[in-house]
Amino acid sequence: MMDHKRGRRKQTAKGPVDDFNQKIVDLARVTRVMAGGKRMRFRAAVVIGNKKGQIGIGVGKGADVAMAVDKANRQARKNLITIPIVNNTIPHTIEVKFSSAKILMKPAPPGRGVIAGGPVRMVLELSGIKNIIAKMKGSNNKISNINAVVKGLSLLRTKETIQQMRQYKQ
Repeated sequence: MMDHKRGRRKQTAKGPVDDFNQKIVDLARVTRVMAGGKRMRFRAAVVIGNKKGQIGIGVGKGADVAMAVDKANRQARKNLITIPIVNNTIPHTIEVKFSSAKILMKPAPPGRGVIAGGPVRMVLELSGIKNIIAKMKGSNNKISNINAVVKGLSLLRTKETIQQMRQYKQ
């Protein structure tokens, strides 16, 4: 159902209309010092994915945890990307850098599973990739690492897409 005033999907009594799973990667209490004292807010980093090749990340701040998670979830839905998955793995090796976080991702043979640590594992599991090897280098910052993973996954290309791009240029 569509809300005609705003053009958004209405939420039914059962919950959201789509099949995205969400995981909270990072939850932090942030404080800013004001004239009257300290103001506390919460920052949430959320990853959503449908385990079929779509993934999104979002970071939101709010007065309480639920508000921050809701904002991050809405932002993640706006930043969805589609990942090319070939034989339950990625098409090629990629090393990507975001801020000071460096991520190396390699395709793995069938049955190997997701070999990755912490926040990178969450992103890869929600994306639907079954066999992959990933290594975090550089930073331990969770938000930088998940941004690096999403950047790397968005840069992946299959042979077919590369051929189509070459034909389009000619």
